[in-house]
Amino acid sequence: MKYFTNPHLYFSILRNKCNFEIVIPIHFIMHRNNIITAISTPAGIGGIAIIRLSGEGSIKLADTIFEAKGDKKLVDQKPNTIHFGNIIKDECVLDEVLVSIFKAPHSFTGEDVVEISCHGSLFIQQNILQLLISQGASLAQPGEFTQRAFLNGKMDLSQAESVADLIASSSAATHRLAMNQMRGGFSNKLIELRTELLNFVSLIELELDFSEEDVEFANRSKLKEAALYIETHIQKLADSFSLGNVVKTGIPVAIIGETNAGKSTLLNTLLHEEKAIVSEIHGTTRDVIEDTINIEGLTFRLIDTAGIRDTTDEIETIGIERTFKKIEQANIILWLVDAGVADEHILDLANKILPVTENKKLILVFNKVDTISPERKTKKEYLLQSQISDRIFISAKYDQGTKELEQTLLEAANIPEIGEQDIIVTNMRHYEALEKALIAIQRVSEGLDLNISGDFLSQDIRECMYYLGEIAGQISTDDILGNIFSKFCIGK
Repeated sequence: MKYFTNPHLYFSILRNKCNFEIVIPIHFIMHRNNIITAISTPAGIGGIAIIRLSGEGSIKLADTIFEAKGDKKLVDQKPNTIHFGNIIKDECVLDEVLVSIFKAPHSFTGEDVVEISCHGSLFIQQNILQLLISQGASLAQPGEFTQRAFLNGKMDLSQAESVADLIASSSAATHRLAMNQMRGGFSNKLIELRTELLNFVSLIELELDFSEEDVEFANRSKLKEAALYIETHIQKLADSFSLGNVVKTGIPVAIIGETNAGKSTLLNTLLHEEKAIVSEIHGTTRDVIEDTINIEGLTFRLIDTAGIRDTTDEIETIGIERTFKKIEQANIILWLVDAGVADEHILDLANKILPVTENKKLILVFNKVDTISPERKTKKEYLLQSQISDRIFISAKYDQGTKELEQTLLEAANIPEIGEQDIIVTNMRHYEALEKALIAIQRVSEGLDLNISGDFLSQDIRECMYYLGEIAGQISTDDILGNIFSKFCIGK
């Protein structure tokens, strides 16, 4: 292990015969010996709150403010146990609490960890935190507990990132993906691919050591098979990002149509709240309004847009321009039409809508169906049928047909069922690294076809290993780690 005094340099914690290094910024290690503390429950008043400590000496530090209902100190207790007692401040009882102790390395961070479960009073929380800091603890930075878990080898970087995804999960699908990644599904696949690469690059570099004897240790046909196998799996992982990103961020659904077609009413009805202003005055919605709904475990990002019409109002014109931009960004388009409007007018409007919704899932929604006769509704069913197959009749005002609309959205999303063992990439950083690894392994395949020298093959294989290692954190830089963990909440 090598250390450098310059905090902008890195030290190597592993170097194998392929010259493959695991590197971590030294300043992360320089600050790992201190005890950190933070409130781990959300801000606000609740039944209980949890204050967490981590670092060598955490249990001893907790003893300075905790008086157990018994004679034993926390340092003398068995690990993974919970103890009832009082927090003492200025010789007075501040609160009755439960204290959980975990001893290194068998804890979330791999260090001694203490969790104090106190009553949820903000006064109590802040006073306990101040007591811990006064006894020598430092206030934890965002994500610092998970960062220490990564640095102590309790999880790799992709698993650490999935902790934040799990906390932020708002649907069954995002929860399932985060749990799978946190359990190591993605990591295990990366280990498998890197091990395969490592085996071959070792043999190729062994050949280079015996180059004068013209010995071939790495069978080129088997190497070609392995390169194609690895390329196929990296491509599959990279391709899964389009699905993973949609599941994670929500499927964008643009609600478009003329003014007073009922777009804002539909948004409010689906959200079950008055999110958008509804008025009989044309052009009320002049900007984009967004919110999410959850339909059977899948998140949809609804985008209410300004009504499409000819106008001289400068602000409304800007809103309409944004409408067409949102059409480009959306996966699904709900074209809302006032069912009472003449067919000819709808056909004229279709000349504006259809060209800009090509390659999008377009659903024609006839609103205000309560205002037309059954005969007229039947006639509308055949309108634009050759151009738009998906259509539905609703009354947003009276919440009629909205359940059917939700089912239509699910069908339009066409999201395959995600199993517990499915590996789906949801992180842009992972996707970019996979794309770079894919280019490197493709060069290996091309090089084998051209029968190029082993030292060039070795370089491309090492590059592929580098980018796969970057995902899991075998290769880490100050900027990458700082950016990842700064997005975590404090206390995690």
